[in-house]
Amino acid sequence: MHILFDNGTPRGVAAALSGHIVEEARLRGWDTLRNGELLDAAQAAGFDVFVTTDRNIRYQQNLIGRRVAVVVLGRGRWRLIKGKLPEIAAAIVTARPGSLTEVEIPVE
Repeated sequence: MHILFDNGTPRGVAAALSGHIVEEARLRGWDTLRNGELLDAAQAAGFDVFVTTDRNIRYQQNLIGRRVAVVVLGRGRWRLIKGKLPEIAAAIVTARPGSLTEVEIPVE
């Protein structure tokens, strides 16, 4: 799978995604794009999944008809996320085009 990380997604999540191509929006020069534009760019570039910490994306974007899936991490802090890597990886691999999956990340 071809996976795009939004600006708030910790880089360490990529370690749980071996065998997949992971890129960061910032490194593509897309860090100034808003969510709709970013989803358009991701879809046009052939990404399968967009990983973000923006929990409001479900209310801001219509995913119907999109070829890119969205996985939302409930928190952006690495110390909270690192214990949830298996669940995050599972959510990413099972994501389907136009779907939105949220992985709850509890506050300790």
